[in-house]
Amino acid sequence: MQKRKLGVDGPDIAAIGYGAMSFSDMYGPTSETESHAILDACRDLGVTHLDTANVYGMGKSEKAIGTYLKANPSARAEFVIATKASITRDDKGNRFFDNTFEHLEAELDKSLRRLGVECVDLFYAHRRDPRLSPEETAANLGRLVEKGKTRAIGLSEVAPSTLRRAMKAFPIAAVQSEYSLSTRYPELGLVQACAELGVSMVAFSPVGRSLLTDNPIPRERIKDLPFLAENPRFIEPNLSENMMLLEKFRSLASEMGTSAAALANAWLLSRGTHVIPIPGTRSVNHLKECLAGADLKLSKGDLQKIDAVLPPGWAHGDRYSSSQWIGPERYC
Repeated sequence: MQKRKLGVDGPDIAAIGYGAMSFSDMYGPTSETESHAILDACRDLGVTHLDTANVYGMGKSEKAIGTYLKANPSARAEFVIATKASITRDDKGNRFFDNTFEHLEAELDKSLRRLGVECVDLFYAHRRDPRLSPEETAANLGRLVEKGKTRAIGLSEVAPSTLRRAMKAFPIAAVQSEYSLSTRYPELGLVQACAELGVSMVAFSPVGRSLLTDNPIPRERIKDLPFLAENPRFIEPNLSENMMLLEKFRSLASEMGTSAAALANAWLLSRGTHVIPIPGTRSVNHLKECLAGADLKLSKGDLQKIDAVLPPGWAHGDRYSSSQWIGPERYC
């Protein structure tokens, strides 16, 4: 697998990582045994970057990684582990974001215990806390580097302006945002800012929550998955319109001798050497499909064909519902 650098001075990691939200039952029930099988496959296939968060299954994802590392001690040296915090709830159960140093440190300490490690490689503020300036958030995260609890810091779902301000207080290694052929919003400034500043652009949901694959989540299962059941792109009539448009993309992938998932990840890798997709899946076979994208070399003609079948703005429905939009920064 080709390698890419995590930040300016960070380690070399596989060009495609793994998004461990799939260990949390987000897209269907999973077990620790199944999660460990994915981690075995990651090691076999050269995946070195694992991305998780304290809220993925309320610790379930981190615990699965932790028990795997306990059973396979040598694996710790093979993985670059990222986790996140800041999404929480107040006394009345209302969701809010807390980027104070006290909260971030307390949550990171819990994550370290679940993961069974003394230090993570990358720690993100999962969402921007509007009570604090970007400089204050970066400084709070930076104190955790100074205390030896994380090697680098990152921001998630932020505007380019937030990134630029945060960089003045402490080096940001990575920014995470949804980015794919179905969500090209980061191209309106964030991808460019990351490239300019030497920041890795970590792309989550690179296959559009299954839409950009040969086997999208079946309609009958969507109603049982709370996030998708509320998501505009998975609600009729948008779902039918999207499925119809994606038939051309799947046909194009087949004509190119590959899978839709591989082509979607290869397209992301073509966006810049700083872009790092992190597909998540509960299936080893689907993981292999995604990783095959690292071996595809897309020509200018290939990229033009992709744009012809999925031009910018092709998707019907917003990427988030009104409630799902609470937290991510809009900047255009």
